Formats: sequence, structure tokens, C-alpha cells
Amino acid sequence: MKVLVTGVAGFIGMHTALALLARGDQVVGLDNLNSYYDPRLKDARLGELRTRAGFRFERVDIADRTALAELFTHERPTRVVHLAAQAGVRYAAENPAAYVDSNLVGFGNILEGCRHGRVEHLVFASSSSVYGSNATMPFRERDDVSHPLSLYAATKRANELMAHSYAHLYRLPVTGLRFFTVYGPWGRPDMSLFTFTRKILAGEPIDVFNMGHHARDFTYIDDIVEGVVRTLDHTASAAPESDPRRPRPELSSAPYRLYNIGNNQPVELLHFIDCLEKALDRKAIRNLLPLQPGDVEATFADVDSLAAAVGFRPKTPITEGIGKFVSWYQSFYGI
Repeated sequence: MKVLVTGVAGFIGMHTALALLARGDQVVGLDNLNSYYDPRLKDARLGELRTRAGFRFERVDIADRTALAELFTHERPTRVVHLAAQAGVRYAAENPAAYVDSNLVGFGNILEGCRHGRVEHLVFASSSSVYGSNATMPFRERDDVSHPLSLYAATKRANELMAHSYAHLYRLPVTGLRFFTVYGPWGRPDMSLFTFTRKILAGEPIDVFNMGHHARDFTYIDDIVEGVVRTLDHTASAAPESDPRRPRPELSSAPYRLYNIGNNQPVELLHFIDCLEKALDRKAIRNLLPLQPGDVEATFADVDSLAAAVGFRPKTPITEGIGKFVSWYQSFYGI
């Protein structure tokens, strides 16, 4: 297949593209290479991809409707993995316009490109943040998600609704994936594992929000990628069990599906830091702080729907995943 991967210079985008190339697909990678975090890391990821046969890169902003439409017309991708977005829960409070432009306008442009380009299947990244103030654990796709706690979460929920409308109106097969705290080699510098590692090695204190008592369903990158690729190959179809008299968010008479991808094993932040200290053989200086606005206290994914659909459950233990990240970090930065 020819697969368009948006956000290809990003953490998940790079790994997804590598997996698709390794099995023989052609990959057209798209990214705007913005400066939300150090562009040198994005350039290094692209450097890895450019050594692989079958890869082409286009620097395009998904909010640029004309440029994106031209790319779809020229490339004619068979399927699309949409991972480009303005990320970050806390940053959304500082720069909301970036989230509107990328996550709403940009996603609308992706949907239009897929519709007019007759794309066979669109798989897009949603987020566990859509569960918002929901305190019922584990999170299930059928849970109510009408109370997001950040603009980032609101835009991801909006994406799910926009995607469903296109699936219904134009019979565009669409699958949304709610990612749960992804980590691993080549990760984002604004994520806790990257930040903690850098500061611990430098002897600087780390900010530990909610006194370290919140929990996250940390999911290793290889598990995320396997879920993405398996889902891409499993084209969304109408759910025969969908009943308009008893509607469920994850089921539809349209070719639309929605799945959690998480490790199904939430880890308290204090334990996460303990594991990192062991991998680094260093102790952290912990600056304990209250919970930040927009953050949720815990995430915990029910992945039964994903397992039933594509036969896969994330499984990498936190100690193994952190160890692999630390090995990559020390090699990449020469520490």
C-alpha cells in the first residue's frame, strides 16, 4: 500500500512509518516541523526514515487546505494514519489558537482529503484525555466523555465526532484510537520520562505533580505501533450490534470504530520514578507539587474491544520500557 502518515517527524509517527516500511509499504510522510519542541530531534527522526527505501517526505501544514488537497491529489494514498496534532495538555491553556488550527481545522482538512481521495481507511489519533472528569475505572469506550478538562481533550473529542459524521455521510471508513501515555525511545521532550531523565542526569530537581500520587496507563511505543498497524489493516465497518434505540459511543451503523490502546496496568508516578532511578542508577531530587489544571488523577484503559477486533493487547512491562528508553537516551546524547 501507499500510506500517508501525518506527523511523521513526531514520536509515534516515526515509529509507525518505520513499521510500515519494514513490511514493504510505501510511506509518504507529512509534517510541518514546528518548534513546539526541539526541531533537531524531529530532524534526527527524519534522518532515520530517509535511510529506508519507500519513504518520501513532504513538509506541509495540515491547516493549509490548499497544500494538503494538492498532496492528496498528487499522491493518492491508499490509507491514512493521521497522527499530526498540537500536543500537550498544559500548553493548551497558554496557546489555544494552536489547537484550533491544527486539531480542528487541520483534521477537517484531513477528512476532506480522505473523502475526495477515496481513501480506503483513515486511522487517527485520539487520546485518553477525552475521559476527562470520569472517575470510573477502567475507562471503556462506551463511557461518557462529555466533560473534558482541557482544550486539548476537547479537540480530540471533537475529532471523534467529526470523523463519525464523515463515516456516516460519505461512508468513509474511520477508526479512532485513544492513546494512553505513550513512552519509549525517540519520545517527546515535553513528556515526563524525557524531562525526568534529563534532569536526574543533570542533578536538577524534578517537578512531581499531585505529590506523585496520580497514576498513568503508560504504554510502550512498540505496543502502540502494533495496535496502529493492526487497526489500519482492519478496515472499519458498520457494527451489526449497533442499535439507535440504545446508542453506544463506540458502535455505529456507519463504518466507524473507536478503541482504547493502553497497557491496562496503571502505574503510580512515584513507582514510575523509582523504576527510572534504578535504570539510571541515580536518585532524583523530587519537588512535590499539587495537581495541575487540566490534569486528571488517573488513567486506566480497558482494551477488550481492541483485543476482540485485532487480536492484540499491549503488554510491555514498565521496567522493560523504561530500560529501553534510558539505553536510547544515553546513546543518542552520548551520556
